[in-house]
Amino acid sequence: MCVGVPAKVIEKHEYTAVVDVMGSQTTVGIIFIPEVEIGDYVIVHAGQAMSIVDEEYAKVSVEEWRKLVDARNS
Repeated sequence: MCVGVPAKVIEKHEYTAVVDVMGSQTTVGIIFIPEVEIGDYVIVHAGQAMSIVDEEYAKVSVEEWRKLVDARNS
């Protein structure tokens, strides 16, 4: 099973983008979605942005991820 994490694009370059994942910034590849724009939300897997998702989906997904992280830290 593959797991993708939602992230918000904050910078865009030719083949990469800087994204915010739950408060952490990282650089990911965007070769699969070259049409992505700053402010878009994407699903990231294995260092690659795989697809663009809507903001509501991303926010709900982030809340679920936070629950998992919080449960693990309890």
